[in-house]
Amino acid sequence: MSEKMLKFVTTKGQTPEKSSVDERVKNFSEIYKNYIAPKAEEQSSRCSQCGVPYCQIHCPLSNNIPDWLKLTAEGRLEEAYEVSSATNNMPEVCGRICPQDRLCEGNCVIERAGHGTVTIGSIEKFITDTAFENGWVKPIKVKKSLGYSIGIIGAGPAGLAAAEQLRKIGYEVTVYDKYDRPGGLLIYGIPNFKLEKNIVERRTKLLIEGGIKFHLNFVVGKNATLSDLKKKHDAILIATGVYKAREVEIPGSDLKNIYPAMEFLTASNKKGLGDKVKLFDEGYLNAEGKDVVVIGGGDTAMDCVRTSIRQNAKSVKCLYRRDKKNMPGSAREVNNAEEEGVDFQWLTNPKEFIGKNGNVSEVIVTKMKLGETDATGRQKPEIISGSEVKIKADMVIKALGFDPEDIPVMFSEPKLDVSKWGTIKIDLKTMQTNIEGVFAAGDIVRGASLVVWAIKDGRDAAEAIDVFLKNKALKSVKKRMVA
Repeated sequence: MSEKMLKFVTTKGQTPEKSSVDERVKNFSEIYKNYIAPKAEEQSSRCSQCGVPYCQIHCPLSNNIPDWLKLTAEGRLEEAYEVSSATNNMPEVCGRICPQDRLCEGNCVIERAGHGTVTIGSIEKFITDTAFENGWVKPIKVKKSLGYSIGIIGAGPAGLAAAEQLRKIGYEVTVYDKYDRPGGLLIYGIPNFKLEKNIVERRTKLLIEGGIKFHLNFVVGKNATLSDLKKKHDAILIATGVYKAREVEIPGSDLKNIYPAMEFLTASNKKGLGDKVKLFDEGYLNAEGKDVVVIGGGDTAMDCVRTSIRQNAKSVKCLYRRDKKNMPGSAREVNNAEEEGVDFQWLTNPKEFIGKNGNVSEVIVTKMKLGETDATGRQKPEIISGSEVKIKADMVIKALGFDPEDIPVMFSEPKLDVSKWGTIKIDLKTMQTNIEGVFAAGDIVRGASLVVWAIKDGRDAAEAIDVFLKNKALKSVKKRMVA
């Protein structure tokens, strides 16, 4: 197989420059087992150009997938990139981490006909990587500054997408983030084997070259309040994401060696970036040689179990209270984890953590059965009486999802309205909060969701802010005319 034919293959935590051909052939099985990749052009030509593009309909960004597949099939890759990037600020990221099996690929007409889906995600990745390699991706060039300043709180996918869109229009954009690198979840929450960090850094470098300013290690509420930032900018966008871990409210939760998923994943990602991480180096946040138990069934749980495998854990068990069919995470991710040796304990729920010398040593679990359908339309898990068993555990990772932090308190802005779940309330038409000139987008509004939805929300927020500021300018002109 030639180098050219392998360029679009998803690598396993390595950049194309560092991966050998053999490694890339081997690692391709992580996504498409027993499938030998043809050229991207050949795979793209399988698209039926159907009358109803279900792939596009089921893409949150409404990406024009059939058209850029057709252009790729014809070898017109620069044009394919232009079409792909017209609706997506980070196609190289979405191509790597989107759950295509639930979105575009899962709804491909060819897939529905039983002939196997077009590998849309891999082609999307290939197109953008090729565009970067050939210098087709350029920094933003602002023709005329509009004279307005916008502050964005959060350098994750929603914030970055909004920043790029607003800068293209001609606004001065400053992004504030609590971390030491821009990227948010893309840098610290998603493992390197799914999303290589140089891919994110390449994108943020492009934004900086385009004139977007980043203030890192900046904590709103400490370095400045929301009110302070509002005085400094003409509009504010809150795009912080949600990072507060949901707790496991059972006896023994205060034992040591029980960690939230983000703490575990952040430590691993920081080590991969070359940072010193004391708790990892001292063995606490390192799964090596340990019996690891991960609680949860979403994509974050899959990231944790697969990271534990790569850290050479002695054993890795995943506890999920429903069955495999009802897993909220990507089916492909679950299959990858099973292939790598993760032991899934379906219909199993933790009841109590048992400790030894202050550290967790065992988890008492109960078996479950699925009962009547609840308000969400899912069967409610019920405990099977007398089914308790003990599972050995040197480390427990809680991956039950994320809730919003208390933004009004954190930002010293008690007037900011939030929902009963803690998410920020917005006018769905204007994306504006109850405070004039303050907008919100991404997970902090919709709750924990997919990166592709965050990008969509960021783009929508940029459009809403543009309308707000232009209306504000128009009102100012009319006022002067009347005067």
